[in-house]
Amino acid sequence: MTTETPSKPNRLSGAFVQSVEGFGKGLIDVVSTIGGVVALGLDVFRWSVRRPFRLTNLFTQLDFVGVGSIFIVGLTGSFTGMVFALQTSTAFALFDAESLVGPTVALTLTRELSAVFAALMVTMRAGSAMCTELGTMRVTEQVDALETMAVNPVQYLLVPRVLAGLFMVPALTMLFNTTGMTGAYIVAVFGLGISPGTFLSRTQQWMAPSDVYEGLIKGAIFGLSVALICCFKGYNASGGAKGVGQATTEAMVASALSIFILDFIVGMMMH
Repeated sequence: MTTETPSKPNRLSGAFVQSVEGFGKGLIDVVSTIGGVVALGLDVFRWSVRRPFRLTNLFTQLDFVGVGSIFIVGLTGSFTGMVFALQTSTAFALFDAESLVGPTVALTLTRELSAVFAALMVTMRAGSAMCTELGTMRVTEQVDALETMAVNPVQYLLVPRVLAGLFMVPALTMLFNTTGMTGAYIVAVFGLGISPGTFLSRTQQWMAPSDVYEGLIKGAIFGLSVALICCFKGYNASGGAKGVGQATTEAMVASALSIFILDFIVGMMMH
């Protein structure tokens, strides 16, 4: 008895169907995640203006997200400014325009890099911890225990974390601006021989307060997005330790993508 092997067109059609199914499933997951994050954001806003106001939890998260990230954000900002000043000076030297190193670094940091990099640092350090902690509480039924004690878990667990992301990422963005410009100044003045007066006067000439405001607005949006995504993934984790790990991985990827997508959207809206 002989068996017939599937024909090549049948194999191709089967692969095509699987590809379409995979794309559809991924699209459904993305839409479901976006809808869940938006719904969670509305729920967090609703509970953030209702008593009791748990200020102790809020300040604990402000310390964890903001103060705990000062070193890594400051270090990243310093070397980012130093590298950017070094590379831009090489390019501007071709046109004898080294005096533009200061304003170029300042505009790039305040408008784009500071908010993006600060949010990424918070994502890697604090966002992953948020997701893992909430996921562990969910799979070990600690969240259910809070509900049993008539404590709303959204107000008790999520509101302080989301508000911490909203408030502290802009503050860290300003820290990134400061350390980045300090690093750029050191490289430009002491390493490349650019006049300190030229560096500072050119920067003041070309940079406006609106550039700083743009970065702060982006930082607040990024912080809110990262906190909501990480809280959503951790709060809805399931499947034990493996599920918590998978939720954390998904939260990191989604948070990073949201930062870059929102950076483009907000930048387009503000120009």
